[in-house]
Amino acid sequence: MTQNPPAAVRPRLSFKLERWHRRAIYATGAALLASGVAWLVLRYFLRPVSEFGETVNPFEPWAMKLHGLAAMVALFFMGSLIHVHIRRALKSGRNLVTGWAMIATLLLLALTGYGLYYVASEADRPLWSAVHWIVGLAVAGLFVLHIVVGRKSVQ
Repeated sequence: MTQNPPAAVRPRLSFKLERWHRRAIYATGAALLASGVAWLVLRYFLRPVSEFGETVNPFEPWAMKLHGLAAMVALFFMGSLIHVHIRRALKSGRNLVTGWAMIATLLLLALTGYGLYYVASEADRPLWSAVHWIVGLAVAGLFVLHIVVGRKSVQ
């Protein structure tokens, strides 16, 4: 196992993404956050009440479908970061704490999203869902922190 060289010896690698790539990732993240928050609001605060009790808001399935679509696009863009952004960051040893936190958190979101769709029974679905949306809300702040720390490490 090789160790990272001291900071003074490390080559100066650029991890800056091209504008289109950065904007696509930001737009995908915004779509994920917006559709996830929309689902939460529709699910927990805007359920219509009929003579038989609460019913599913008609927009709830659409929020979920949009969220699923955005998740597929996000997985594509996460894969696109491996070669240029993640590999170079690992070589240079910069922004590793928030970078690894992003990788772990996004992996947890992908696993819990998969679990909600394919694994969770009706009995444990609330637990899977709560973990997924709590981590999903937290990743937005982590994403901003990762960007801020990364930009400061360049200066």
